[in-house]
Amino acid sequence: MTTKIVFPLKRLGAVAPRNAAEIEDSNWFLGCETLDRDYADFDQYKEYLCPLGIKYLRFQGGWAKTEKEQGVYDWRWLDHIIEESVGRGLKPWLQTGYGNPVYPGAGGENLGAGMPLSETGLAAYERWVGKMAARYADKVFDWEVWNEPNFGDNKVNTPEITADFNIRTARIIKEIQPGARISALALGHIDIDYVERFFRYLHGHDACGLFHNVTYHDYSYNPDGNKLAVYKMRQIVEKYAPGLILRQGENGAPSEGNAGGALADYNWSELSQAKWDVRRMLENLGNDIQCSVFSIAEMQYTGNGPVQKKNAKGLLKTDAGNKVTGCKLAYYAVQNVTAVFDNTLERIKDASYTHSLAEGDGNRYWISTDRSIAVYGYRHRETKKRVYTIWKDDAIPGDDCEMTFLDFAFAGGGFEDPVLVDMITGGVYEIPAAQWSREGTIDRFRRIPVYDAPVLIAERSLIPIAR
Repeated sequence: MTTKIVFPLKRLGAVAPRNAAEIEDSNWFLGCETLDRDYADFDQYKEYLCPLGIKYLRFQGGWAKTEKEQGVYDWRWLDHIIEESVGRGLKPWLQTGYGNPVYPGAGGENLGAGMPLSETGLAAYERWVGKMAARYADKVFDWEVWNEPNFGDNKVNTPEITADFNIRTARIIKEIQPGARISALALGHIDIDYVERFFRYLHGHDACGLFHNVTYHDYSYNPDGNKLAVYKMRQIVEKYAPGLILRQGENGAPSEGNAGGALADYNWSELSQAKWDVRRMLENLGNDIQCSVFSIAEMQYTGNGPVQKKNAKGLLKTDAGNKVTGCKLAYYAVQNVTAVFDNTLERIKDASYTHSLAEGDGNRYWISTDRSIAVYGYRHRETKKRVYTIWKDDAIPGDDCEMTFLDFAFAGGGFEDPVLVDMITGGVYEIPAAQWSREGTIDRFRRIPVYDAPVLIAERSLIPIAR
């Protein structure tokens, strides 16, 4: 796909994608949701999973699809998905939702539904969770409870009911698999009062230790626009459950306007979708937040759920029959991110902006503008070579790719052979000697093109380049 992105620099090549098997570990997860309601087809997109470079896959357990008759469990559909994923070297992250209408009071089977509340419904739910945990105990080690209990300001799923439900579920899984990594909450839009009450209940019942991480979903039109809400949420988590990992459990943008699901009210394109996805990924990475991309393929929403349109947030295009018809620009952009940012890099936590950079300023940096620019720094754990991510972060991503030319200075950079990398197209460009110099321990870069999607100033050896 051609884009309007033009860099006035010599092109050296492009980022070479890395298969998931080549990556030991990273910050990334991939959404493979809604298979429980047949809104997507795993077999149609499974060949695209490993080349994307993400090892962890988020699935929904689908109680209603498995137990269509009381006491009769048909696991074949889920067995196939789990076995195919594990067989490819991928790691399922399995969610225990939704409810099941074959039992009275057992909750709803769609997004926004209430959780099981009746004695009969809860007992049946617990039996299903126990059987699922036992069945996949040697294949699935990451679990999540329910999905977006506060969706649409759901009045049934109060924070206390949700917390109790999380505790019930986690204890069943832990009894079968003591080492299970369980995700708590799976919050929809960030509701600070909801988070406070949820964790107060967990803490009051001495249950915070059941969980490995807490997940939230936040579909803000500007992918950088939710920092304050996330900061407040992190403060609450640290107060009640110090050390609990924060994970963006589901996030992505559509590739067209007026599609189903979140962020519909904007004229999205494949380009603005790609910008949104990589900005959110790298903003999360820069703030020590694990990140799951939603989703691998477009989903055809049907049935009784609150959404009745195609959800165009997929990295892959699909037709009405869920057949994959092609890759979007976002698929390749996400490949660029996963190829560069894995566990061989560590974040430079004291990289911070200063108005006046001088020798001895540690890892601080300077920019020739007062405009809001996102900058995060990383270094290789062994070689200590560096890479900085840079983008304009003050607006919703658009189709305008007009460049602003800025000067940067990085203390302690130690660059030897820096290159510029565009995360959308993967293009790798030479930074001419006239635009880079070193003064003591400070590296200075002049007239670096910057726009509303991430570019990298990186040591060339950190970038896998296909010529």
